[in-house]
Amino acid sequence: MSEPLNRESWLDELRRRVPEISPAEALARQARGALLIDVREDAERVTGTPSNALGLSRGFLELRIEQLEANRDRPLLVFCGSGQRSLLAAEALQRMGYRQVCSVTGGFNRWKAEGLPISASALDADTTERYARQLRLPQVGEAGQGRLATAKVVVLGAGGLGAPAALYLAAAGVGQLTLIDDDKVERSNLHRQIIHADARVGMAKTESARIALQALNPRIHIETRTERLQPDNVERLLADHDVLIDGADNFPARYLLAAASLRLKLPMVYGAVERFTGQLSVFDPRRDDSPCYRCLFPEPPAAADAPNCSEAGVLGVLPGIVGLLQATEALKLILELGEPLVGRLLSFDALGMHFRETRLPRDPTCPGCAADAPFMGYRQIAGLCSAAG
Repeated sequence: MSEPLNRESWLDELRRRVPEISPAEALARQARGALLIDVREDAERVTGTPSNALGLSRGFLELRIEQLEANRDRPLLVFCGSGQRSLLAAEALQRMGYRQVCSVTGGFNRWKAEGLPISASALDADTTERYARQLRLPQVGEAGQGRLATAKVVVLGAGGLGAPAALYLAAAGVGQLTLIDDDKVERSNLHRQIIHADARVGMAKTESARIALQALNPRIHIETRTERLQPDNVERLLADHDVLIDGADNFPARYLLAAASLRLKLPMVYGAVERFTGQLSVFDPRRDDSPCYRCLFPEPPAAADAPNCSEAGVLGVLPGIVGLLQATEALKLILELGEPLVGRLLSFDALGMHFRETRLPRDPTCPGCAADAPFMGYRQIAGLCSAAG
């Protein structure tokens, strides 16, 4: 029976199987097309990483390497902090069938000591820890987190839809959230508007929401606008943002939003709930194939045909489901990921637990976005809604 290996003999055994090269040689091979992989943890890379190295933590190496580099013949150069974890990582890559794998001796400590090129991380330690799980997604990473940090999202309504949407956008690290609402917190709000608390009943919803969002993520910036959306302020309130979350609870506000979204080229993430059902879509005027809100509702319905939650009631969790889907669509738009709900209407039935998708093409005769549709002015749009009752 063979003697068990101690730590040093184990490392010696790995060195017999894994070629080692100096940092200078690694730099030269990188210039000739080799892939340099930094297997340190995200928090370790905050102090910097070799220029153009792929950051892939040791714990996720085997799970993600094939997504990032499927070519088993490409030379792979693995380094860590001191040159020991890189031996383990290199040996794992060999077992996965990668044929040209080397470990960089001395790791990042020696790389830095020899004055080789380093890229400073754009993320500090708090950011790296706070968004660690999100940063591990190849589709997000450091670049995507940076995009979120510079994004500006405006949320109309700090109520049933706006509450969950704002909470998750804040948690994801969206750099600025602008909250628009002129209401105060009422006790009847609390069963669904989870951003508020009993102790803040009577407080302006924008301020109550700001308190909750800053407690969740003090690194983001919250702008509050405690005013009602009107024809004379709609463009001022929405301008200079990247995405609009529609959490309105009335048709006049939605028709104003739809018109301003078109004029400002501002993507609008639409959501609505009633009783046990909800619906969601994305109207993106930057795209030629995107419908607008008025392709779905050309004219405002009569109030009797579209009661709001205070009149018809709503299951408390339903706005949470739709609001989270709105936040998901907003993040996809900012990160340019996946397939947004453009040209599609997603309906949700909570009682049957069914999602149904309906095609929603652009209407060439739409009074809002048709090529020859005149802009009738915000006051006229508000008047149209008033006339509908």
